[in-house]
Amino acid sequence: MSVVKDLITENADGSVSFGDYELDTKAKKSDFEVRGDRYKVKTFRESTRLECNDALVYESEPGTAVHDFVRTEEGVSFRVECPQDCQVVLGLTDEATYRVVVDGRDTGMMGTGRGGKLVLSVEVGESGSTKIEVIRA
Repeated sequence: MSVVKDLITENADGSVSFGDYELDTKAKKSDFEVRGDRYKVKTFRESTRLECNDALVYESEPGTAVHDFVRTEEGVSFRVECPQDCQVVLGLTDEATYRVVVDGRDTGMMGTGRGGKLVLSVEVGESGSTKIEVIRA
């Protein structure tokens, strides 16, 4: 895997890939349209943030590259790449419960508050990438 050099791209399956943790200075791309939604990405070595229609969808510290990001009513799935462990904040449904699956392993249930945010600590391990699935219970 590698960083996303165009900052954000739409994949053939309709998913999006975004982020470049190798950048020393902030870069952003706005008004990237996918299936009627407008995405905005801001990324560099210290953080990566994705918004959809002006609402937070994904944010990480430090910066990451995200591959095959899919968002549905049931949750999100993606592969996150980073040279070190990271913290990921997902913008989901307010006051909902989600099952979190990391590299195929069920890690249990987590809930969101009134802001709809779910915070994950992601260990990328030696491969530098981790598959995350967050499914509404």
